[in-house]
Formats: sequence, structure tokens, C-alpha cells
Amino acid sequence: MSSTPDLGPLPERVTVDAEQVRRLIGDQFPRWADLPVRPVAKCGWDNVTFHVGDAMVARLPSAAEYALAVDKEQRWLPALAPRLPLPVPVPLAKGHPGADYPFSWSVYQWLHGEPARADRISDLVRFALDLAGFLKALQSVDAADGPQPGKHNWFRGATLRTYDAQARRALTALDGHIDVDLAREIWKTALDAPWDRVDTWFHGDIAPGNLLLDGGELAAVIDFGTCGVGDPSCDLAIAWTLLTADSRQAFRERLTVDEATWARGRGWALWKTLVACAQTVGRVDEEAASARRVLDEICSEYATGRATGLAAAGDRPRVQPEAG
Repeated sequence: MSSTPDLGPLPERVTVDAEQVRRLIGDQFPRWADLPVRPVAKCGWDNVTFHVGDAMVARLPSAAEYALAVDKEQRWLPALAPRLPLPVPVPLAKGHPGADYPFSWSVYQWLHGEPARADRISDLVRFALDLAGFLKALQSVDAADGPQPGKHNWFRGATLRTYDAQARRALTALDGHIDVDLAREIWKTALDAPWDRVDTWFHGDIAPGNLLLDGGELAAVIDFGTCGVGDPSCDLAIAWTLLTADSRQAFRERLTVDEATWARGRGWALWKTLVACAQTVGRVDEEAASARRVLDEICSEYATGRATGLAAAGDRPRVQPEAG
């Protein structure tokens, strides 16, 4: 039997509207019943979010699989928050099914800021160092009894082989559009990179939309739905999806990342990027351009590192055989 986790079928998402949320709040939290409810302008895929007044947000999972993270967040975010150097969401209340909505849900304090974007960041190296400092603090938290990889976080923190089939399908679709031989080499290098099996806390989705800026600086980290304990290399993908050469190096040095962990982190970035590239083949919109830019970052960084390694190996003195 394979030890690779099975992702199962795609989640069946439900729709949620503001009127449902008003009813849920009115029924379960009457002290907030008079506060206006309106959709958050840009919410994620796993959860549908609504402003509740000006200081809170209701976060409702969009499928049963995503609802598995609610109890985890309710338990662990209050424990993690005081140990981290930046604000993170802390639940104010836990809601229950009702008003034709079938899952548990949460109310959080609203954290102000705008999603990270290269042109909004005042100093990318400083941003990289601040983010690395946050991750270093997260990794230092005792991982005992922390949530192991599972369906609640789509097996972040487990083996990259969970996503091997998706990556291979994307490579097949991209044949003739990208350098698939190089991409396959990078992917194989990531799959083969060993992990020491020491459980460590990770966020699971360190992506621009979950990194909030204030005045061009990193101000908060949100959306811990995929957090857990295990292999933290999944949190390194941001090194290729947002950072560039100098800031990427600063990020790596601040975190003291070894070669194997770096290779696995590159693999997490590659998997998601290959899927995005395959989904946007033939398109010339912003999403397609962004996916190709990230793929170029991954390939060029890997190729540069490979060339540097070969050059270093060539400079090593050869051991002469002893005279017999």
C-alpha cells in the first residue's frame, strides 16, 4: 500500500451570502446583531469572509474539507499569537451550523493592511528579513501535540509526492511551451531531497495575499487554515513567488536553510506554478504572465545554483594517487 496521502475528490463548495451571515450572527451572537455585515472585497477560496462592523470579520469555510481547520485554528491561534513577532488572527468566537449554513465558522478581529505585492513593498530585502524572522519564531514554538499533516491542511508538511500526479499532468500539458526537461529535473531534485523528520510548526500558505503591508512594510500574517507541524519547507515557496535574487538570498540566510530543505521549498513553489501555467496555456492575461514569471524565477535560480555547484566542484583539487 502506498504511503503517499490521497487528496480525494475536489471539495464541493457551498455559497454563502451576507443575509445568511446576518442571521447566523443574530441567532448565535446577539450582542453583534446590529452591526452591518458586508462581503470582504477579496476573499480566498477555502473560506468566504464578511466584515462584521469595522473591527471584526466572519470567516466561513466553503466546503466540508475546509471546515476541518476551524477547530484547529480555534485551539492553536491563541497559543501561537503571543509567541510571534507580528499580529496574526485570533478568534473571538466560534459559530455553529445554522441559517442553512452547514459548518462551524469563526469570528476574528479584523487586521488592517493591504496584501503584499512587489510594487507595494518599500524594501524587498527588509521585507524578506522580517518574514524570515516571523517564520523563525513560528518554527521555534514547541511542536509537541501540534496538528499533523492531513486533510485539514491538504497535507502541507508531508511529502511533496502527494502532489506528484498533479505536477506530472501539468508537465505533460506544458510540453512544447516550457523547458519541461529542466522543470522535471527540478521536480525530481525536490522529491529526492531528504527531510530529517523533525516536526516543526509551519504556516502552510505563505503567499502574497496572506501577508499584509502597512506603509510598505510587513505588518501582519493571516490565514492559518493550512498550518500544522511537520516539514516546514512549504513555507519557503514565497522565495520564488514574490522575492527576487537579493531578497531571496537574505531570506534564506536569515532562516539558515540547508540545501535539502531549500530544494523541497523550491519544489512546493514549482508544483503550484506548473499547475497555474498549465491552466493558463495560450492566455496572455495577468494570471498567465505571473505564473510564467514565477516559473522563470524558479528555473533561473536553480540553473544558477547548479552552475555554481559545478564550477565549485571543478575548482576542487584532485587527489593524486599515492606512488605504489
